[in-house]
Amino acid sequence: MQSGDNIIKGNAIVNQVAAVAALIALILGSVLYVTFGLKPVMYASIICFFITALFECFIKLEYKRSDMHKGILHTVKYDFYISIRFICKEQPNILKVLLLATLVNFFVIGTVMVGLPYIVRTILGLNAGYYGAAESMLGVAAIIGSIAAGLLTGKLKMDILPIILAILGAFLVPAGIIFLLPTDTIIRYIINIIAFCGMQMTACIFSIFALSYIQQRTPNSLIGKVMSYISTITMCAQPIGQTLYGLLFDSFTDSVYLVLIPTGIIVCVIGLSARGLFRKLDR
Repeated sequence: MQSGDNIIKGNAIVNQVAAVAALIALILGSVLYVTFGLKPVMYASIICFFITALFECFIKLEYKRSDMHKGILHTVKYDFYISIRFICKEQPNILKVLLLATLVNFFVIGTVMVGLPYIVRTILGLNAGYYGAAESMLGVAAIIGSIAAGLLTGKLKMDILPIILAILGAFLVPAGIIFLLPTDTIIRYIINIIAFCGMQMTACIFSIFALSYIQQRTPNSLIGKVMSYISTITMCAQPIGQTLYGLLFDSFTDSVYLVLIPTGIIVCVIGLSARGLFRKLDR
């Protein structure tokens, strides 16, 4: 539906709406559950799904029926073949950006989804209220990152993205260093919230621009197929990252800085190493 810089703005708006919805859903769901109980909330959710399905009936997109009549299995194999050929041979830079985005997903999801709750609840020993505040701040950071991506459209060149990726990794370093200093629990909590929110914002900016680049380079006839594979590959990195970082945080409970600082350095190195790739993308 979008083209050129409007793709970036469109992805930024989608991220903003998703982040706002996730933030409001946590608060609204908790209030409704406490006030009315589980059953009314479930019934309301069912109604919302039906309303959403009704709204989708009014979406009008251009559709071209395929001429292939060889069965679903052949169609799936053919779609898979042309998508992989496009990513690996016709547009190899897309594959490189995809692998880079997968690495970012691996480290960010691992540290944020596993590390933050573990640090707040287990290492710092704070109650659920502090964790809830941390989750809310992450939601706000995602919204700010999406807004920033939309505002930077047309101003931010692709060769700046490695710097953003390096900044993402740099945020983790002070989060680890603070555990080496003789500070109290609240100071450590505040520094970690700032660090993880900074990661969330920069990760949103990087992801939006990387995703938009892939969409801009993909013809409309392939964009659904290509984006589905990209979503699958990046999502596969999430459980792997969560599993690995779960083991790491469990093993280094008393020295969590040995997880945070090396991870930050690795992400910085990955970002700076990708500068050559993004210079080519900007041409």
